[in-house]
Amino acid sequence: MSKRDYYEVLGVERGASQDDIKKAYRKLARKYHPDANKEDPQAADKFKEIAEAAAVLGDPERRAQYDRFGHAGPEGQGFNFEDIFRGGFSGFGDIFEMFFGARQPQYGPQRGPDLRYDLRLAFREAVFGAEREVRIPRTETCERCDGSGAAPGTHPRTCPLCRGQGQVSVSQQTPFGRFVQTRPCERCRGAGRIVETPCPECRGAGQVRQMRSLKVKVPAGVDDDFRLRLVGEGEAGVRGGPPGDLYVYIHADADEFYEREGHQIHCELPISFVQAALGDEVEVPTLDGPTTIRIPEGTQTGTAFRLRGRGVPHLNGAGRGDQLVRVRVITPTRLNDKQKGILLEFGREAGGKLHAEEKGFFKKIKDAFM
Repeated sequence: MSKRDYYEVLGVERGASQDDIKKAYRKLARKYHPDANKEDPQAADKFKEIAEAAAVLGDPERRAQYDRFGHAGPEGQGFNFEDIFRGGFSGFGDIFEMFFGARQPQYGPQRGPDLRYDLRLAFREAVFGAEREVRIPRTETCERCDGSGAAPGTHPRTCPLCRGQGQVSVSQQTPFGRFVQTRPCERCRGAGRIVETPCPECRGAGQVRQMRSLKVKVPAGVDDDFRLRLVGEGEAGVRGGPPGDLYVYIHADADEFYEREGHQIHCELPISFVQAALGDEVEVPTLDGPTTIRIPEGTQTGTAFRLRGRGVPHLNGAGRGDQLVRVRVITPTRLNDKQKGILLEFGREAGGKLHAEEKGFFKKIKDAFM
């Protein structure tokens, strides 16, 4: 099967600059890289075709040969990319790194990993804040050797192989030219130092595993999935690097009476038919204690009353949300004969209809109940 024109493969003009070629390759490589298209069986072939085009057009000498001789190459045998891949690269990823820039491993001080802790709070603790003590298992710098890994009275010595660099370089001649590969030093394992007399506490690692107790101060107004960051309370760093951070994820329990929606608190207040019809003053529970609200006569089920400033505090301290009290009229299920008689009279007086505005009639009902 004949190969497509390399300029066509990359979607660039024949006079395209090296920057244009690299940009086109980056775009297509991201799209067709096998790791990003595991369900596409043709992704590897497409990526290989893109890599071949980029490998030729990205090299000025090979590009000049391709522009003159085409796929046949200067000797009429074509560009043997199978040999190029085997001799100069370990796979497609190396060509990808050649254009994108390979990630260089770190051999010096490294920051420690972050930790996560899930903290469950009661409903009111999340609303008003709390201070909790938690126990975190984490890696810490060995206090006995101060992280050096060497026994007290001794010191690590510089690795003679890498001379303290933690890495060694190996050069290799390929059809693309001379490439230098950097890899961790095998003798010191990238540390740059060799511990001849290990610390008995950490056995030369410079770190120990500890169970640490920490006090976590949770601010008022947090909700589910709120995240607290405790700087420097994560895993210890490597080779003198700073420690990571601890992230505390909050999980707030629900309440049997209140329902939270952001900074607002909702609750349902049951009232009797008489209270709804004639009005009343009723006591309502709030997060700060009971308070009294006025139920006007003729109140219907579902009517909401707002209690300002009785909701959840804002995290920035700028006030609080409100509490919404939604009333629900309870229909009596068990009536004695006298109560039934009153309701029958009510039905006759109302003519089968209920009109909250008929003040004279409701006065009769009120007198009857009194």
